Amino acid sequence: MRILFLCNKSPWPPKEGGPMAMNMLIEGLTGVGHTVKVLAVNSYKYNIQESEIPADYRVKTDMELIGVDLRVKPFDAFLNLFTGESYHVQRFISESFRVRVVAALLAEKYDIVQLETLFMCPYISTIRKHSAAKIILRAHNIEHLIWQRIADETKNPVKQWYTSHLARTLKNFEENAVQQCDGIVAITPTDAACFQNLIHGMMDKKSGKGNSRKGPVPVIDIPFGINPEKYANSSGAIEVPSLFSLGSMNWIPNQEGVRWFLKEVWPDVHNQFPDLKYFLAGRAMPEWMLSLKLPNVVVLGEVEDSRNFLASQAIMIVPLFSGSGIRVKIIEGMAAGKTIISTSIGAEGISYTHRENILIADAPCEFFEMISICVTNNNVCVKIGNKARSLIETKYNTNFLIQKLIAFYQQLRG
Repeated sequence: MRILFLCNKSPWPPKEGGPMAMNMLIEGLTGVGHTVKVLAVNSYKYNIQESEIPADYRVKTDMELIGVDLRVKPFDAFLNLFTGESYHVQRFISESFRVRVVAALLAEKYDIVQLETLFMCPYISTIRKHSAAKIILRAHNIEHLIWQRIADETKNPVKQWYTSHLARTLKNFEENAVQQCDGIVAITPTDAACFQNLIHGMMDKKSGKGNSRKGPVPVIDIPFGINPEKYANSSGAIEVPSLFSLGSMNWIPNQEGVRWFLKEVWPDVHNQFPDLKYFLAGRAMPEWMLSLKLPNVVVLGEVEDSRNFLASQAIMIVPLFSGSGIRVKIIEGMAAGKTIISTSIGAEGISYTHRENILIADAPCEFFEMISICVTNNNVCVKIGNKARSLIETKYNTNFLIQKLIAFYQQLRG
C-alpha cells in the first residue's frame, strides 16, 4: 500500500511523545514493505532543519517539512471568540501546507491518507477533492478532553471561562471531524470508546441526515508500541533511590503536574527522606522550572539520550491531572523496567494493574505512601519493574501493532 502521512510536527527526531508515536508507525510500515510519504508541519515549537534528518530516513519517507506559523497571536485569539471556531485548529490552517498536500496527491495515487492528530483534519476536503484514498484519523488524544480537564482544574474565573471556551469549540470541531473520516485509530481503548460515543451521539442528532455513510465510522485502538529490545531492563549504574520526571515541558499538563507535585508532595517527601533527589528532565522547559531553587530538586533540562537517562534512574513520577491518550514515557519507563508512580489520568489507556506493574496515586498522601514504599524497600521496585517490562513485551510490541493497523487498512479498503 501507499500511505500519505500528514503530521502536525516532524516525526523525526522522535524526542517527544507525538513524534515518537508517529515514527513508530512510519518505521513499522516501511519496515514491512509499504510505501510512505510524510508531509509535516515545521513550527517554532518543534523546528527541524532538513539537514538534521538522516539521509536514509529522508529516502524512505520522502519527507517534506512545511513551515507553519503556530504562534498564538492575542489579537487573532480575541477575534476568534466571536466566530465559534476552534482557535487551536485555526492555527494549523495554512495555504502553503494545502498546496503541498494537493501536489502530493496529484503526483501519486495513495491508498491511505493518515491524519496524525485532529489538527490535520482541516485538510479533509482538499484530500477528498483530489484523491479516492481512505482517510484515517490517528488520534493521539481526545483533544477537547485535555482542555476541559485543564479548565476543571483552573481556579482563576477568567482563565477558567476562556479555557472552557477553548474546550467547547474544540469539541464541536472534533465531533464534526470524526464524521468526515473513513476510520479512526485511537491510541487507547478508553479513547476509542469516547470516539464511538461521539460518533453515535452525532448520528443520533442528525438522525442520519446529511451523512451518506451507511453506518458509524469504524474505530480501532492501537497504542504506542516499542521494540522492548531497545530498552534493556536496567541492571547497571542506577541512582537508588531516586525520583525523576521526564517529558516535554512545553505541554501544559506536564508543567501543571510537576508544579502540583513540587507544591503538594515534595515538601513532605523531602522532610522524610532528606537525601532523596528528584530529577526533572525534558525539552522546552519553562523559565520557572529552570530557575527552581528547591532542595534536592535537580533540573536537567533536555537530556541527550532519554534511554540512557531512564536507565540511570529508579522511580518515575507522573503527576498528571489533565491530558488524554497514552503517556509514551510510561511505556518507555515500563520497557526499561522502572517503577512508575502515576495518577489514574496519567496511566489512562494502559492495561496496568495497580501494585503489580505500576503504582497509582491521586492525592498527596497517596504519592507520599507510594514513594515511601519504594524508597524503603528496593525489592518492591525490582518486582514492579520486572512485571512492567513483561506487560510491554506482551501487549505493546511494535510488530504486533503494525499488523493490526495493516488489517484495519485492508478492512476499510474492502
